[in-house]
Amino acid sequence: MSLTTVRRMEDSAIGPGRSSAENVSVVQKALEAAGVQFIPENGGGAGVRLAKPKG
Repeated sequence: MSLTTVRRMEDSAIGPGRSSAENVSVVQKALEAAGVQFIPENGGGAGVRLAKPKG
C-alpha cells in the first residue's frame, strides 16, 4: 500500500469509508499484527485497545 493511499485514508474529509475494502483490510491486519484489538460496538460504540503483551 502506498503512502499516498494511507494519507488519503487519514484525511478527515475523505476517510477510510471512501477506500476500497481491501485497503481497509490491509490496514486493519497491520494494526492487529502490532497488537491492536478491534472491539465491536457494545452499546457504547466500537473501539480499539492494545493487547496485553504475551509472556
